[in-house]
Amino acid sequence: VQLVESGGGLVQAGGSLRLSCAASGSTSSINVMGWYRQTSKNQRELVAAIPKGGGSTTYADSVKGRFTISRDNAKNAIYLQMNSLKPEDTAVYYCKADSGVGVLRTSYWGQGTQVTVSS
Repeated sequence: VQLVESGGGLVQAGGSLRLSCAASGSTSSINVMGWYRQTSKNQRELVAAIPKGGGSTTYADSVKGRFTISRDNAKNAIYLQMNSLKPEDTAVYYCKADSGVGVLRTSYWGQGTQVTVSS
């Protein structure tokens, strides 16, 4: 599975950005996709996740009410709509896809896209 992110950039506080992640390869094996972010000071943290077959989405407390994750299974893509952006949202955002379960679980990562929010 290969993942390619796009949509990052520089935005002022209060603005919006939409990230996209396109998956290719053995996409039928994917069961969950999500967005993570990482700054130079922090570990990579979960932002939002969405299961392929439907079901509840998951959000970090820090982005609830501001970010929305969605998916288009026909395009093997997920999106992250980010509104009311804050300087603390500045990070490299990574797309992640999981396939398999238990000991057979495999994670795939994209190359990351930079999001910078100026105050």
